[in-house]
Amino acid sequence: MSKLRIVHYINQFFANIGGEEMAHIPPEKRVGKIGPGLGLEKEFGEEGEIVATVICGDSYFNENLEEAKAKILELIKEENPDLLIAGPAFNAGRYGVACATICKFIEENLNIPVITGMYIENPGADMFKKDLYIVETKNSAADMRKAIPSIAKLAKKLVNKEKIGSPKEEGYILRGIRENYFAEKIGAERAVDMLVKKLSNQVFETEYAMPTFDRVEPGKAIKDLSKAKIALVTSGGIVPLKNPDHIESSSASKYGEYSIDNMGETAHGGYDPTYVNENPNRVLPVDVLKDMLAEGKIGEIYPYYYTTVGNGTSVKSSDAFATEFAKKLVAAGVDGVILTST
Repeated sequence: MSKLRIVHYINQFFANIGGEEMAHIPPEKRVGKIGPGLGLEKEFGEEGEIVATVICGDSYFNENLEEAKAKILELIKEENPDLLIAGPAFNAGRYGVACATICKFIEENLNIPVITGMYIENPGADMFKKDLYIVETKNSAADMRKAIPSIAKLAKKLVNKEKIGSPKEEGYILRGIRENYFAEKIGAERAVDMLVKKLSNQVFETEYAMPTFDRVEPGKAIKDLSKAKIALVTSGGIVPLKNPDHIESSSASKYGEYSIDNMGETAHGGYDPTYVNENPNRVLPVDVLKDMLAEGKIGEIYPYYYTTVGNGTSVKSSDAFATEFAKKLVAAGVDGVILTST
């Protein structure tokens, strides 16, 4: 029996080419396995081998989407693969979106099984979970040793067209797809069983978890902007020179409060910092706000900005940061906040 022909897609970082300074590289292909592909191929043993690794910089992919997809399709098609594995991307947002986008595109065009893996808060997971099997990982590459076996196990089932179990059984992210099946008890009995367990504080598991939406009531429109006090907040990592509070470049555990006249560089590790380090106003537009103040378009600028790094930072941490500094903004009589990203 011949081995499965597997193509592996990774970004410039996991190909050991470089970090953000090399995120601009266009698609390329290398023979065999590299980076996390070493562990992946080991999981397949005699059943399969990684015949090629396709690499693309995260910035290049997202800035040249159609061109990148077409080239990557060409590179993968040349290998006549049985399976495509992308990533895992963990909590790297652009990488996760790239992995999922490529998987969907290859599945549609080559009609072969595809699989990727990422953290549940990765935007790629939310965008593509209904289209693909995405193995759930932790939020960093420290989880690589656990993620690789899970991806390989599910990939084998997909290739062999075996029945895929529930997300809990197989380890993939809940897709929100309903399937009919025969149960031992009718729905009414199962519902009563769950209710009894809930009322008696016993452990139970719902059959269909409802999505949780973070609903935010829109604020009232500012009636007269020319008299309004405006503040700036950013997840783009703008900090004074040398990052005095040591805000992490990824998965930030803190935020900073600084004078709007004390911007020096970015601490963000998820994008090329070259241009923003030349001029931090490109992420935090204090210069434009000052122009608007001089023109009488706004009434006042709040003298401090609040900043953190959005790269890999959890929703829980972000919520805690905002809850804390929002109290200061309200107490200072701020009428509106401009939140900038990257």
